[in-house]
Amino acid sequence: MTPALAVYVDLLRKWNGTVNLISAADLPQLWPRHIEDSLQLGTIAGPLPPRAIDLGSGAGFPGLILAIVYGVEVDLIEQDHRKAAFLREAVMLTGAPAHVHAARIESVTLPPAPLVVSRALAPLPVLLRLAKPLLKDDGSGTSLGDADRAFAEPDRCERNDPADQRPPPDRLIW
Repeated sequence: MTPALAVYVDLLRKWNGTVNLISAADLPQLWPRHIEDSLQLGTIAGPLPPRAIDLGSGAGFPGLILAIVYGVEVDLIEQDHRKAAFLREAVMLTGAPAHVHAARIESVTLPPAPLVVSRALAPLPVLLRLAKPLLKDDGSGTSLGDADRAFAEPDRCERNDPADQRPPPDRLIW
């Protein structure tokens, strides 16, 4: 764990008592459930571009982690002002190359980025609508968390296959 990432983890634990950044039940699983989940973008999405936008940043997963560990310049968009305050302090203390926008995604005007990320933000149709004006034409997007199964596996869902007992995908690249 890098020193900046250790600072982030300590700050998250401190703030989580007052601002519900992650579930208290998730604190013991912070590394595998949240940090490693975010770090996988450094390998599954191919080479990371120099800039990204994180929609609904919350506690900073995955955007702030990408900024801290990989040096990606990330615009973090979070409408909850308490969570945005946490993100600002985390950016300041870790020195991460990130900018916090405390606003609704629809109201933020930024140049399109080559990568747009999110984590458990919204069903895929909503996510795509929000991401479209922020994503470069040749860019890509990644959603971590509970991907909308009806859009990730439309054939299975249309058939309503009772034999399909697999959980929904936990990441979707679009």
